[in-house]
Amino acid sequence: MDYIQGENRNQIKMLSWDQMIPKESMVRIIDVFVDHLPLEDMGFKKVKLKKEGRPPYHPAVLLKLYFYGYQNGLRSCRKLEKSCTNNIEVIWLLNERKPHFKTIANFRRENVKSFRKVFRHFVNMLREWELVDGAAIAIDSFKVRAQNSLKNNHNARKIKRHLDYIDGKINNYLEQLEKEDAEEEILQAKIKVQEERRKKYEDLKAELKASGDGQFSTTDPDSRAVVFQRNSVKVGYNVQAVSDAKNKLLVAADTGDVNDTKALAKMVEITQENLDSAGLEMDVIADKGYHSGRELKACEKLEVTTYISPKGSSSSKRNTKFSMDKFKYDESTDSYTCPADSIMKTNGSWYYKMNERSPKG
Repeated sequence: MDYIQGENRNQIKMLSWDQMIPKESMVRIIDVFVDHLPLEDMGFKKVKLKKEGRPPYHPAVLLKLYFYGYQNGLRSCRKLEKSCTNNIEVIWLLNERKPHFKTIANFRRENVKSFRKVFRHFVNMLREWELVDGAAIAIDSFKVRAQNSLKNNHNARKIKRHLDYIDGKINNYLEQLEKEDAEEEILQAKIKVQEERRKKYEDLKAELKASGDGQFSTTDPDSRAVVFQRNSVKVGYNVQAVSDAKNKLLVAADTGDVNDTKALAKMVEITQENLDSAGLEMDVIADKGYHSGRELKACEKLEVTTYISPKGSSSSKRNTKFSMDKFKYDESTDSYTCPADSIMKTNGSWYYKMNERSPKG
C-alpha cells in the first residue's frame, strides 16, 4: 500500500482553458448571461469606443468579474484582481485579461444605476420563465459591514462634542496668550490649527443638516452606524431584501435606513417596479420590526394587502397607566381619548429626532 500519488508538475499536457472548466460550472452561465445583456441601453459607460486614448476594458468583462465575485463572496477589488491571475475559472471567464484593482473599483462606482438595471432585467427574466409571480412577497433585512470606520461616521451629537472640545482648546490657548507673550507664535499656530478643525466640523454640521438624515459617513456615503450582534455598533448597511413566495427567489434589494420602520413602502414600490406589477394584487408579509402607521398608510396607497405582526408599545414597560394601547383614537374627529377621558387633538406639526418641527398642514 502507498499514498495516493499526484501528477508530475513538469509534465507537459495539451489542454485548453475550456477543458479545465466543468460543463455545469456557474461561471459558464455568467458568461452567457452577460453576453446577452443590452449594456448600452442599461447605461454602462465605454460600450462605444472613442477614436483616441488608451483602449479600455469592455464593460462586459468587468461585469462578468463582479458577478463571479458576488457568487463566490469576493467583494474586495484587490481580491478580484488577484483572482484574475490565480483562479482558473476567472482566467477562463475573462480570456486571460487582468484588470487593475482601481479599474475594477472605478467600474462599480461609475455604473451604480446600471447595476440596478441588470438586476431588474434578471427579475423580468424570472417572471417570463414563470419562476416568480409577485402574488405574495416577504420582506426582511440583514446587516453587512462597510469599508468605513466609526471615526468617519458623524451625527449631530458627535459633531457637537467635537466642536465643544475645539472651542475649549481655543479658549485655553487664548488664556495662555495673555500670560505668556514669549510663546505667542507657537500658541497662534495652535489656535490656527484648531480653527481649521472647527471649520471642518462646521462644514460637516451643515452637510448633515442638508442631508435631512440623522447621520452620514464621509468614506462610504451610503453606510450608517448600525447595531450588530451583542449590541456592538459598527458602520455598515441594513440591507432590505424581498423574496417572492413562489420559489423563494429574491426580486428586490436596497440599502435602507438603520432600522426597518421606514423601509416597508419603499421596498414594495421597488418590487412593483422590478416586476412591473403596479396596481396588481399583491400580499406583503413582514415582521413586527416594519410595523409603522405611516408605512402601512403608504402601502395602502400602493394598493397592496399588508400582513405585519403588531408591535408592542415601549411605553407600556415604563408607565403602565399611560401606555399607548390605552389611548383610543376617533377617526371622525382625528383625536385621541386619554385614560383620564380627556380629548387630545393634534397641533398639525410633525416632530423629528433633530428637534425640528415641520410646518403645519
